Amino acid sequence: MPERRVTVASKVGLHARPAALVAKAAAAQPVPVQIAKDGRDPVAAGSVLNLMTLAAGHGDEVVITAEGEGAQAAVDAVAELVATDLDG
Repeated sequence: MPERRVTVASKVGLHARPAALVAKAAAAQPVPVQIAKDGRDPVAAGSVLNLMTLAAGHGDEVVITAEGEGAQAAVDAVAELVATDLDG
């Protein structure tokens, strides 16, 4: 299962606009994408509510995973967004 650790770049963390953009990108992937913080259980990255309940703030590290055909590309696409400052 592909996995990627990434640091949340947005100043507001995975909340509001950044969460919506990440959730939209995750939902568009051909495989389910999950995200976890601090060794907690992973949640579906395609849900804004799930992303906000992670309470992942600026500078926090999260783990993004996916399983199935195209999983590596899905993980990379979502990880790039999380690692980008989406506040602008």
